[in-house]
Amino acid sequence: MWNWILFVFLYTLLGFYAFQAVRVFTKNPYLLFVYAVLALVVLGTFIYYFALTGGDRGISGARSYALAYLMIFMVFQLVVVIFLFGEDLARLVIGGFRKWSSSTSDTVIPSRRKFLSAVALGVASIPFAGLLYGIYKGKYDFRVLTHILEFEDLPDAFDGYRITQISDIHSGSFDDKEMVAYAVDLINRQEGDVLLFTGDIVNNKSDELLPWMETFSRLKAKDGMYAVLGNHDYGDYAYWNSEEEKTANLEQLKALQKQLGFDLLLNESRYLQKGEDKIALIGVENWGAGGFKKAGDLDKAVRHIGQEDFKILMSHDPSHWEQQVIGHPYHYHLTLSGHTHGMQFGVEIPGWIKWSPIKWRYKYWAGIYQEMGQYINVNRGLGFLGYPGRLGIWPEITVIELKKAGKTA
Repeated sequence: MWNWILFVFLYTLLGFYAFQAVRVFTKNPYLLFVYAVLALVVLGTFIYYFALTGGDRGISGARSYALAYLMIFMVFQLVVVIFLFGEDLARLVIGGFRKWSSSTSDTVIPSRRKFLSAVALGVASIPFAGLLYGIYKGKYDFRVLTHILEFEDLPDAFDGYRITQISDIHSGSFDDKEMVAYAVDLINRQEGDVLLFTGDIVNNKSDELLPWMETFSRLKAKDGMYAVLGNHDYGDYAYWNSEEEKTANLEQLKALQKQLGFDLLLNESRYLQKGEDKIALIGVENWGAGGFKKAGDLDKAVRHIGQEDFKILMSHDPSHWEQQVIGHPYHYHLTLSGHTHGMQFGVEIPGWIKWSPIKWRYKYWAGIYQEMGQYINVNRGLGFLGYPGRLGIWPEITVIELKKAGKTA
């Protein structure tokens, strides 16, 4: 209770301070009224969904929008406050000095205050508009990213083999069937030889997948579709009446993925065969650093795989690659992961910059990395979670073409 009282007090204080900039900039009573009502509605909606209603611990659906609008509004207010607080602090220091020196000159210059208010509101509108764009457009701005990777020991028959990777669907967050259907068509148009899905098909519960079964059932690949579980697939972020109910949820999720045509690899392996040549496909359950579930068992997954085999590993969390895969006795030519979403926010200009705050949490957070002759691709995710949008880090479909190093056409 006291945490909520403190939060409401700080929000009100921040809002009151930012309101002064709006009032200096415009005296229009209707605009001031709209601003005040919007601030109250955003706060009230957030309190309703996070303090007054029960339910799942996860942040999706209406809860995610309530959190997002609060975050957007507070970012707007905070930027305004930063601008004005500096000016107020300087005015306070100068005023104190003049009072001490018995000066009678005025420290308040209305025109300067109005100018600073206009600048503050203008700057604050940039992240405000950007985050709103991420909600209403960016989250469905699907991008196809293509990589060509060369390996000296790639079996000849797999030269030119195309892998389509998707990850982090988070079907419980989707709210536009037309755009999700477009994503499925876009995936199929890549004509990958195999489709690999690296986990988190739901946010919390298997029922979230039911409205999308018909749409995702249209996914296809000539050599099959394979999947692994992500941390959200186990139901750990939902409330359950019993362990039996939680277990039944996971079993239903497995059955639904099988119904969609996915071969779910649970610390298991398969061989992809072309004539006499083959490559090993390995899938582990979720293994994540920190407090994330560690159900993955790499040794168990490769018990039927030869050390000399060409290996593709599916593991949802890239921290698994960093902490267990790179230094494993077996050589894993290519690992496919997801999980980070690139935080759904950042700046990427190919060849120039790739940045997101998630880099402070994950060393390998988006795209292709190479260590000790082994590659990993961290897919940015197809869906979204928490913040119901994407800005700068767009939803991704990855196509990886395997090439035989040194082979001439």
